[in-house]
Amino acid sequence: MQIKNFCLSIVCLMILIGCNQKSTNVSNQITEKPKQPKNIILMVGDGMGLTQITAGLYSNSNKLQLERFTKLGLHKSYSGNNLVTDSAAGATAFSCGVKSFNGAIGVDLDKKSVKTILEMAEEDGKPTGLIATSTITHATPASFIAHVDSRQKQEEIAADFLNTEVDVFIGGGKKFFNRREDKANILDSLKAKNYFISDNFEMEVDSLPFNKDQNIGYFTSDSDPLPVSQGRKYLPIAAEKTISYLDRKAKDKGFFLMVEGSQIDWGGHSNEGDYIISEMLDFDKTIGKVLDFAEKDGETLVIVTADHETGGFAIQYGSKLDSLKMAFTSDYHTADLIPVFAFGPGAEAFQGIYENTAIFDKMKAAFGY
Repeated sequence: MQIKNFCLSIVCLMILIGCNQKSTNVSNQITEKPKQPKNIILMVGDGMGLTQITAGLYSNSNKLQLERFTKLGLHKSYSGNNLVTDSAAGATAFSCGVKSFNGAIGVDLDKKSVKTILEMAEEDGKPTGLIATSTITHATPASFIAHVDSRQKQEEIAADFLNTEVDVFIGGGKKFFNRREDKANILDSLKAKNYFISDNFEMEVDSLPFNKDQNIGYFTSDSDPLPVSQGRKYLPIAAEKTISYLDRKAKDKGFFLMVEGSQIDWGGHSNEGDYIISEMLDFDKTIGKVLDFAEKDGETLVIVTADHETGGFAIQYGSKLDSLKMAFTSDYHTADLIPVFAFGPGAEAFQGIYENTAIFDKMKAAFGY
């Protein structure tokens, strides 16, 4: 009888331990639920396929800031009317979550306007920013703030900057705002909306009002900015300054920022490997600055991807570290799958293979919209 009672006690104890463990596991599952980010920073390396990344890596002593990411995925870059997308349709997929036609800026296949993630963030009270090493009216930045049926309509895109109160924008293209065919001066209209406007970012950066609440528009050139190999330096410092500005202005609301390394694409179009590499390394340096903030902040989701690959870029047999033999199959875009890197709260959602429109869906879900 004593042995029987002892055995029964052991069984009951084991059941009790099991129940406690189950309860503990449930508790852990609740506390380990993925955290939503307060801020989202989307970084687009225009034309940056896997070989562009590899060339940058092998030309930089086998190191890139991109290696700090642990969550990786691939997106399908095709547009709504072509297996080979252009930057406009590619960026519209990111900004609006729709597959549209090549050349489309913030509109669907029926040319109807679709609300962008930047516009959603603004409506939610979050400060927003756009930075590019192209004109600020170029396809990628334009797709987050404008709604036109052709990327070529850069004057119309500039006018759309009056419709959404982006808190800071930095890029080229001043002429589309103040030397227009319709004679309108969009810069004067922006100033009337309390924007601080400047066109000498690199000379004035330390004296510009990043410590104030005033909205900011900085023009880095009248048309297209220079390549980094010809002296352009602003992308890393612009990202740092803008993040600090948006973070201070956001308080507890969080912010949205899109940063584009635009000219990786231009090196692909011109079939110049050295151009690709120098722009890739400038973009990667900027990624490092962004990750430094995100690691310290702990509430920022950073996503790095591209709209498409450009040039059919390849690294040839006989290449060595820091001495690459490079070749191209095209002077246009290709239909390659495109890598996606994610860091911070919500990063796990960007693993796997998915449509380019899913990047919008995942950002929207991360913000809880």
